[in-house]
Amino acid sequence: MSAIPQQLHLRTDYNLTLAALGAETPAPAKIMALKQISSNKCFNGFQKVFEHDSVELKCKMKFGIYLPPKAESGKCAVLYWLSGLTCTEQNFITKAGFHQAAAEHGLIIVAPDTSPRGCNIEGEDESWDFGTGAGFYVDATEEPWKTNYRTYSYIKDELPKLINANFPTDPERMSIFGHSMGGHGALILALKNPGKYKSVSAFAPICNPIQCPWGKKAFGGYLGSDLSKWEAYDATHLVKSYPDSHLDILIDQGKDDQFLSAGQLLPDNFIAACTEQKIPVVFRLQQGYDHSYFFIATFVNDHIRHHAKYLNA
Repeated sequence: MSAIPQQLHLRTDYNLTLAALGAETPAPAKIMALKQISSNKCFNGFQKVFEHDSVELKCKMKFGIYLPPKAESGKCAVLYWLSGLTCTEQNFITKAGFHQAAAEHGLIIVAPDTSPRGCNIEGEDESWDFGTGAGFYVDATEEPWKTNYRTYSYIKDELPKLINANFPTDPERMSIFGHSMGGHGALILALKNPGKYKSVSAFAPICNPIQCPWGKKAFGGYLGSDLSKWEAYDATHLVKSYPDSHLDILIDQGKDDQFLSAGQLLPDNFIAACTEQKIPVVFRLQQGYDHSYFFIATFVNDHIRHHAKYLNA
């Protein structure tokens, strides 16, 4: 094989991929926006990882995207996955075992990283539960975090625009789910943006962050001391003012989850608020399961079916 410059090779491969998927070849600006890192055939679709320069986060970001076989012939609904503390885009795509269900239901699944990386902010790598790998899906308002740590706006606006511009998606059919910190992110994004997502679900979500140690540390650092800013990113608080009941929430929680017993997740507070507001929520306490990806892999097909019911309706 002749020596082909890596970037040129990636762009050529990306064009061929889009052509194979039946999508129009994007303009050069869009091609330059994405750099393919990996591609693996899986259940007759493709699990890919891309890197891009994020406007919101002002750093390079990676995301995983699974393109099901259906994407070869038409547009697909998109399901966004938000991972938890310390995770990258790799955890879900390598551990969750979701590909077969995604292929069967014809869903594109996007799994972004959990925070900006390599921003050279003092203290960003000092804690496992704050800074790198712990963006908490908020837009920071405090120095030195507010320039880069804007993961809420990244997930809500920038990433979907990028995905819709470059892949065969149906922008009107979008849902969201996640785990732990990412479960918190999925819930707040759905609750803060009524109608944007067709459905929402979560595994062991941080349901009431203003009341738990993880949330107090993150919100204090990113949002400062104004508790009204904290409440704007707390699912238990947000559900109390959700405008209608048209949101069917599914939550799975392991009964032997060490973070449940440590008071980090507080699902009871969220369930009580949903009940009061008559918001439909299915909460399943799963006997013997912990906080790990073994738990996620066991029930992820249930969650994909939950979303497919709304996305493919």
